[in-house]
Amino acid sequence: MKKVLLIIQREYVTRVRKKAFIVMLLAVPLLLAGMTKLIAYVAKDSNQVSKPQTVKVIDESHQFEGKLKNAKNIQFIPTDETLEKAKAGLKDNADLSVLLISKDYAHKPVQFFSKKKPSFILTGEVESQMNQIASTNTMLANHIDTALINKAQKNKVSVSAMEVTETGTKDADVGASMGVGIACAILIYMSLFIYGAQVMRGVIEEKTSRIIEVIISSVKPFQLMLGKIIGVGLVGLTQFTAWIVLSVIATKVAGTSSSSGIISALQTLQNIPFGYVLGCFLFYFISGYLLYSALFAAVGSAVDSETETQQFMFPITLPLLFTYLLAVTVLFRTPDSPLAVWLSMIPFTAPVAMMVRVPFGGVPDWQLGLSMLMMVLGFLFTTYVAARIYRVGVLMYGKKASYKELVKWFFYKE
Repeated sequence: MKKVLLIIQREYVTRVRKKAFIVMLLAVPLLLAGMTKLIAYVAKDSNQVSKPQTVKVIDESHQFEGKLKNAKNIQFIPTDETLEKAKAGLKDNADLSVLLISKDYAHKPVQFFSKKKPSFILTGEVESQMNQIASTNTMLANHIDTALINKAQKNKVSVSAMEVTETGTKDADVGASMGVGIACAILIYMSLFIYGAQVMRGVIEEKTSRIIEVIISSVKPFQLMLGKIIGVGLVGLTQFTAWIVLSVIATKVAGTSSSSGIISALQTLQNIPFGYVLGCFLFYFISGYLLYSALFAAVGSAVDSETETQQFMFPITLPLLFTYLLAVTVLFRTPDSPLAVWLSMIPFTAPVAMMVRVPFGGVPDWQLGLSMLMMVLGFLFTTYVAARIYRVGVLMYGKKASYKELVKWFFYKE
């Protein structure tokens, strides 16, 4: 045990003393603060066309004449020009467009011509206005009071989701739960890749420099692998903790608008059980990291350079990538679906899948307990498999490993 602790200390101290670690520790919070300010500035006018646009309207149906209203940076000009003549003017003017409304516009798509590809905001504004005008024209043709319809449409119903608990009712805050779930899934996904890859690179560096031969003479391969995994994991926890603390401080210092945004966000998230979510996040971060980093260490021991790792990396990371893609597209919409439940039980997919479900609450205790048990068993199993490959692979040089070769290494006797 003492030797393992020494390896952990060496891995941790060596990495946190590097200039790159210190630079990234300080740079990420500053970049986050700057990015927050930049996003806030850009988002102000994100729903508007950036450059003034002129749209010539050729209305063959005569149903939209004088009804298209100018918007910010968008000017509609009715014209009697032929389509060919109007299109000829586009050659020398990138800020000019032509809108052709045919007589049979209800059954034939309205055509929008421009020198370059128009933005979604521009075409969306045209489409929105035309749909509204067409609806009004239809109602007037059928002698429907449009004023009454517009008045009725203003009476919108707002649904407020409430959660019934043992202590009473509280705001369910579905949007906040969704945001926290996706954020946790992304952090878990990124951290498993980043820090697992660090373990793999560390093994490859020591192997190629032949330092591994000296180290193995003093400690067992399993002790070396375990110490390296835990040491890099502690570096990851240190980095995450520092980033969170420094990011909050940097964003507050960056400006009052950013600070108010953070305060507003914290108030929105106050109904999320942060102690429960944080505890689950730390468990799945640590257990997921231990599971995957053991496999990354085995891959590192089986190759002589990082360029040779691709054939082994894909099958290892495929379950994680598959779950991540589902998490940000499907799982956050239905966190209690059978797919989400099964993915949160399988050790290779549970770190991402379960962290999508946890912020929503309602995960049965037996499911959470079973998932955690499976993670522990999965870690022990992968560590056992990885250690048997690692003990042989770290001393193999100049031979390209294959899956068949890894199976042989696994069954070699001590």
